[in-house]
Amino acid sequence: MDCREVTKTRIPFKERPDWADVKPVPQDDGPCPVVPIAYTEDFSETMDYFRAIYVADERSTRALQLTSEAIQLNPGNYTVWQFRRVVLEALGVDLHEELKFVDCIAGENTKNYQIWHHRRWLAEKLGADAVTNELEFTKKIFSQDAKNYHAWSHRQWVLQALGGWEEELAYCQQLLDDDIYNNSAWNQRYFVITRSPLLGGLVAMRELEVNYTVQAIRASPENESPWRYLRGLFKNDTQSLVQDSQVASVLLDVITSQNSHVHALSFLLDLLCHGFEPSQELKSAVDVLTPQSCSPDLALTKKICSILEHADPMRVKYWNWRKSTVRVQSAQSQNADRLANLSMQG
Repeated sequence: MDCREVTKTRIPFKERPDWADVKPVPQDDGPCPVVPIAYTEDFSETMDYFRAIYVADERSTRALQLTSEAIQLNPGNYTVWQFRRVVLEALGVDLHEELKFVDCIAGENTKNYQIWHHRRWLAEKLGADAVTNELEFTKKIFSQDAKNYHAWSHRQWVLQALGGWEEELAYCQQLLDDDIYNNSAWNQRYFVITRSPLLGGLVAMRELEVNYTVQAIRASPENESPWRYLRGLFKNDTQSLVQDSQVASVLLDVITSQNSHVHALSFLLDLLCHGFEPSQELKSAVDVLTPQSCSPDLALTKKICSILEHADPMRVKYWNWRKSTVRVQSAQSQNADRLANLSMQG
């Protein structure tokens, strides 16, 4: 049965000659159900017949057809999907045809856990033959919902388990060209540069990625995603972050512009806690933004917190807390950096 077939064409099982030998098994809700569910007649009958073949462990063509109908009525029924897999294996069905069925069901159920689990099972069975189809399928989902967690999870699994890395960085680039605020695409880009066996790893890609990220920040300094991405590029290597000239340059540019500087100031504050030595230009740019109520002798870190209390009022209490504990934070951060350096040397 085509999954798009309308229910009006449905013939009740009790009227189908090929099901005459099956005695349906009604749902057992106990003698006194408190709040019985108002199932439709079609749903109740379909599940009664499903229970009958499930109990009998019937692995037949009609059993497969029955699971199709049950899934159309309730795509979230895990037991039906699981039994369908048993029947598919028993019958040796062409799994490429099964993918077509799943495509159709998934069209209106893109966030259904059972469908994605079943799709992964199919891809595992098909192996490398499934790569192109699965990557294209997730692209189709992203064209409708760019942040579909299930699709991103499936795509990452396909890449790691089956391959297909060759064009993935270019795909991330395309998504970000379309929407630089797409945090899911930023996340996928990081996944690719850190996991792809073709790119050499994070350190090998760092310079190119810093260049790209800095350009994205200059274009949209209010966009939090590239700031987060920039931090990730220096994961477990804070000293390289502190010493990177491009990072210092973009901080100066954004803070000097006096527009959308919340993320830049927050980033600078964290760098200072890790021992960053700012230029006089950067200090002067911060001074220009500092509220007049602040003492000229106030430490740079506390000036930044004071600015952020006004520029980011939603988190005013957080910035107030940072200002009151910044000395402790700096000591803790720098101790952690020293321990990390010793660990890397060892």
